[in-house]
Amino acid sequence: MKALVILAAGAEEMETVITVDVLRRGEVDVTLAGLAGSDPVLCSRNVRLVPDMSLEDAMKSAPYDVVVCPGGAGGAKALSESAEVKKILEAQEKENKFIAAVCAGPTALLSHGICKGKEVTSHPGCKDKMTGDYKYSEERVVQDGKLITSRGPGTCFEFALKIVENLQGKEKADSLISPMLVKM
Repeated sequence: MKALVILAAGAEEMETVITVDVLRRGEVDVTLAGLAGSDPVLCSRNVRLVPDMSLEDAMKSAPYDVVVCPGGAGGAKALSESAEVKKILEAQEKENKFIAAVCAGPTALLSHGICKGKEVTSHPGCKDKMTGDYKYSEERVVQDGKLITSRGPGTCFEFALKIVENLQGKEKADSLISPMLVKM
């Protein structure tokens, strides 16, 4: 199974790193792709993350089983404004492959008209934006078909485990909880 996590300037570090880490523990082949290239990316709390490669290069290995949009206001804004991200998300939706977004990340789905009418969640600060085109839930992690959304940094272990469960099975996801000391 292959995952693409799109990293943009202003992304929330914890949402990005926890998701990538848990997916890799779950034996998912993860590519952390820089939206603006392969140079280090300054995230929302002034942590620099180094992408595996540029998004342009990562797309040469498409398709992916899941595409993940981390949050962080600046990162989500960049994802929302990217024609390349729109193209990627439209292809995922058309091919009935997983899309996952956390915190402000679901606003990129809204901007690009992806999965409209589905049940979603997001950071509480994005709720008003999301309620018109989606069925909004305040659950920590929401799955509606091939769409998985979550609320923020504190829900990222649950979010990433839900992705692992869908890609590698519940037994694999459950096997990761105890060694990571995650309280579920």
